[in-house]
This record gives sequence, C-alpha cells and structure tokens, in this order.
Amino acid sequence: MNGNAHYRRVLLKLSGEALLGELDYGIDPKVSSRIAREVAGVVGAGVQIGIVIGGGNIFRGKGLAASGIDRVTGDHMGMLATVMNALALQDAIEKAGVTSRVMSAVSVRDVCEDYIRRRAVRHLEKGRAVILAAGTGNPFFTTDTAASLRAIEVGADVMIKATKVDGIYSADPVTHAEATRYSRISYDEVIERKLQVMDTNAIVLCRDQSMPIRIINLNSPGQLEQVIRGEDIGTLVS
Repeated sequence: MNGNAHYRRVLLKLSGEALLGELDYGIDPKVSSRIAREVAGVVGAGVQIGIVIGGGNIFRGKGLAASGIDRVTGDHMGMLATVMNALALQDAIEKAGVTSRVMSAVSVRDVCEDYIRRRAVRHLEKGRAVILAAGTGNPFFTTDTAASLRAIEVGADVMIKATKVDGIYSADPVTHAEATRYSRISYDEVIERKLQVMDTNAIVLCRDQSMPIRIINLNSPGQLEQVIRGEDIGTLVS
C-alpha cells in the first residue's frame, strides 16, 4: 500500500465492543492483534493515525446509570474503561512494530500522557499511532462525540468509524433483509432519518466543521487499508 495513500492523517473510531471478539466481556487478544496489524499497515503507508476507543466491552456509563449508579459516576467509570482498552491496544500496536502513545482526557499520569492537542499532533507527525482515551473527559458525552472532536482538533482528513456492518443502511440489516446500504449520505439525512450510526452531537459537530465520516466494517480484514487507498467502500457521510 505504500505510496498509494489517499489521506495524510486519519482518525479511527473503534467501539469498545470491537475488542470483544467472541468473548462476552473484556478484550480478545486475537482481535486487538488483528486491529494492530491493520494500524501498522496504515502507518507503513506513511499515513498518520489517531484512534479513539470506547469502553463498552467493560463499562458503559449510560448503561451503569440505568442500573442505578449516578450518571456522572457511571460516565467516569466508562472513561476509565477506555483507558484500559487503550493500553491493551497500545501493547498490541507496539508488538506489531509501531511506536504508539496513549493520551487521556482524564489525568492518569502513571500509565499514560495527558491529552494536549499540540503534543498529540507532534506524535502524529513523528509517525506514532496516537490512542486517545477517556472520551472528552466530561460526562454526558459519548466517545463518538470525542472522536468527532479529536478528528477536528488534530486536523484529520477524514474520520473513519469501524462498526459491525459495512456502512449505513436504511434499517438494521440484521433484522431487515430488505434494508439497503447508502454509499453516500448527508449529515442532515442521517439525523433526519434517525439512522443512529453515531449520536447526533457527533454528527452535528462533523457537519459544522465539514469533517467527512467514512463508515466501514471492522470485521472485514483489509477495509481500513482500502479506505486509506481512497477506495469507495462502506458509506461516506459528508
């Protein structure tokens, strides 16, 4: 793929559930290793990559609140879960031969760096994979919103959201066999049709700052590299 990169800098959004693999809880090392190899391929192509990861495989703040835990406390627990995932992914990426840094929006200085935008950009410019943990550092904001924010802050060319399906569909393709996939769709259409690929705050933020979003299937090996080459796969939101 080297020399064929379509983008200079990208922001990859991963859900915490992406790390589950076949497990019911936690992190499947086989999955994190496969993701790490794909990230290494992107870096090997000379593309700078930042990664925002969720924590739903361990704790999800909104879900904890539904069980009776204070929402702010639950969101803080969820942020810490993303730090755990980020450290696991960092280990896998470095085993794949790429230097990486974990930067957290919540200060956990004994295990990772604080998130500072200029420092994050500097790491990217040096060819390091930068894993951005703890969401925005604030309760009531999802990691989707954090990904939109970070993509804009670091000047990414595109935000890539890796999901369990190969794009945005008119309905859930798992339960609706007649659902059709959109190859391209506008931010406003996503919001108006309530397609729920990302939360509304995240979509609005990208819309207002003209940050394109590419939705791909994380479970299809090679799709990340296809996006980097500029292939028209998944769904483009713009």
